Amino acid sequence: MTELKPITEDNFIEAFNLKLAPEQEKFVSHPIRSLAQAYVYRRQCQPFGIYADGKMVGYVMVIYDYDIPEYDVWHMMIDRDSQGNGYGGEALDEVIKYIRTKPFGDSDRVALTCNKENPLAIKLYEKKGFVPTGTEYDDEIELTLTVK
Repeated sequence: MTELKPITEDNFIEAFNLKLAPEQEKFVSHPIRSLAQAYVYRRQCQPFGIYADGKMVGYVMVIYDYDIPEYDVWHMMIDRDSQGNGYGGEALDEVIKYIRTKPFGDSDRVALTCNKENPLAIKLYEKKGFVPTGTEYDDEIELTLTVK
């Protein structure tokens, strides 16, 4: 079973030790950068470790954009040694469950961006109900999901 645990002073080093395969590093920022952003946006975001069987296997951050308003999924990654076990899909289910509690504000819109050259991630997001909006940012596409 996969679960999300908030990043705290007790587990942030575990997040720093997560690694992507070299060819994946262009797809997502490392948790060190993401946690710096989490500090800046601390009133509207929550970084999580993704855990399986008590071990951190990945990282994801949920942020609320008050201007739109919407929830955004940022920097989701599964450690290179833990990929291929279904943790990404399970973690995304947990992220959506968390967003449904509306921890930062009211919105039914969830958005994320994904590198166009990352077909495995795009396939995962579409399988979970995310739909491409047609909006592109440099080498990334935007996908959204409506949650109730």
